[in-house]
Amino acid sequence: MPERRGWDAEVARDVIASHGATEGPLLPILHDLQSIFGHVPREAVPLLADALNLSRAEVHGVITFYHDFRAEPAGRHVLKLCQAEACQSMGARDLAEQLRRRLDIGLHETTADGRITVEPVYCLGNCACAPAAMADGELVGRIDAKRLDRIVDAMEAAR
Repeated sequence: MPERRGWDAEVARDVIASHGATEGPLLPILHDLQSIFGHVPREAVPLLADALNLSRAEVHGVITFYHDFRAEPAGRHVLKLCQAEACQSMGARDLAEQLRRRLDIGLHETTADGRITVEPVYCLGNCACAPAAMADGELVGRIDAKRLDRIVDAMEAAR
């Protein structure tokens, strides 16, 4: 996971300026901002709107439309659980409920201690090994309740 920085308007302006010649720069800028800050800070929205001649609503709409962008920092560990049809047919909803009970959070949420964020994704391209998840960037297939518990155990034990 990239190193996270606190909000810095100058860094954000530099990122925006670095994409000046890019056609359709909003998505690449959002990816870069999230890489630097760990999320797309709310303070970046007016900067992007002004620089790209967009409304704040348009920028906000793009951030909220794409599941990969987050408006709040993620936990130290991110568990993405596939919710697409193939994974649902193999028990992904039950696994999401298991996580909700164990961690006391739902999808799109982070544990109170900031350790684990659980995010839904809609296809990891691992349908033949459903249900699938991505644990801190590592693709994991054929998840069952015990395997999910081991993944969460490791995330809780890690610093």
